[in-house]
Amino acid sequence: MKATYCFPAVLWMSVALGGCTLAPQYSRPEMPAETVSWEESSLLLSPDERKAAVSVGWREFFANTHLQNLIELALKNNRDLKVSILNIERARALYRVQASSLAPNVDAIGESSHKGVPESVSTTGQSYISRQYTASVGLSYELDFFGRLQSLNEQALEKYLATEEARRNAEIVLISEVASAWIQTIAHRDSLNVSRKTLASQTTSHDMIQRRYEEGIASELELLESQKNVDTAKVKVSEFTSLTETDMTALTLLLGTKATPEMIPEQSLDEIAEWPGLKPGTPSEVLLVRPDILAAEHELKAAYANIGAARANFFPRIVLSSSIGTASSELDQLFDAGTRAWTFMPQIVLPIFTGGRNLANLHVAEKDREIASVRYEKAIQTAFREVSDTLVLAGSYERQLSAQRSLVRAAERSYALSNERYMQGIDSYLAAQTSQRFLFSAQLSYIATRMNREKNMIDLYRALGGGVNE
Repeated sequence: MKATYCFPAVLWMSVALGGCTLAPQYSRPEMPAETVSWEESSLLLSPDERKAAVSVGWREFFANTHLQNLIELALKNNRDLKVSILNIERARALYRVQASSLAPNVDAIGESSHKGVPESVSTTGQSYISRQYTASVGLSYELDFFGRLQSLNEQALEKYLATEEARRNAEIVLISEVASAWIQTIAHRDSLNVSRKTLASQTTSHDMIQRRYEEGIASELELLESQKNVDTAKVKVSEFTSLTETDMTALTLLLGTKATPEMIPEQSLDEIAEWPGLKPGTPSEVLLVRPDILAAEHELKAAYANIGAARANFFPRIVLSSSIGTASSELDQLFDAGTRAWTFMPQIVLPIFTGGRNLANLHVAEKDREIASVRYEKAIQTAFREVSDTLVLAGSYERQLSAQRSLVRAAERSYALSNERYMQGIDSYLAAQTSQRFLFSAQLSYIATRMNREKNMIDLYRALGGGVNE
């Protein structure tokens, strides 16, 4: 890495005014070799119908008004997001504290001193009381010849910017979590409705088989099979009832306020509008603008700046201090003519022996930069994997969903035919019951696949850098 070095003596003032530092010149690390490209799903919308995720606001992507209301509540009330916002305010305040060190410090000072002088040391041979009153304005300023203060200021700025990007990332994650929880709640409610309908149908069939068994028409095996189907449906009703309740609890936690059933639309998953098509783009277009990647890069830049501050500790520090005011032995004469007083105290501190502290601090700063660089590369690798996985799953879920739709239609037709054959006495009840069990299983599998597909599209939107706050 190249470093920008300051020149001594005659160029000190121009250096100070120019903001020269000893920090190494920042260079963005190359993207890891395995993150050059990703496979684009062929089952997403056609290229002409797609948009880059970063240009799609969350209101445009999540067009359902019920979901938009939930997201607004979460952005307003979620505690984790509030912590992120408070961290930004804290980082901003720290940056201002550090930036203030670049300006002179001006203080107004008022002092009084009283000293009793005994006879034994008095020049007059008599004891007396010495009084002095002063009022002055003092100024102190560190000449930042080697960029120590400037480097610390840049570090504080990058830390603040990293915190701001972390807040944006937290916001995007929260939006996607609310949307996923919303989808999951609707899916579990759909499964509960299917389970209840199946239970009602199975109960009706069981009552009929019970009567036929009592009349000696149906066998005990048929009665037991019908009871098994009723109990299976009851288990599913209980299971999805619990899941819908826990879904509302999860939503409450995300929203920061109580979630109610009225917040969830009456439509099923199939009736909810599709998401806009997204254009995956190239890794360099997507990954380098994700807020979590930008936050990692700001942390890396802060580590570079910290090296400049550590290097500057090897060089002299010059502080200029001066004051001007008045001094008098009598308070009522403090501002009379002839009481003017002033001081000028330049100070230079040259480190000679520090027990290796400065060198150790420099080594720490250099290792911090290496750690930040690795973390930046790791963040890119993680983001690349997220996009790649969601793209692969997008195509897979589309194929699964198409097959599940066909399977449900076939199972519905098979059950209708089997039940009709049983009612006509052509086939046994066991065949009809088997068809109904298969239909029930196919319906639940279809809902689960649809839920996973919708949640994956939300994950893809987030992974591609979507979630712009409007």
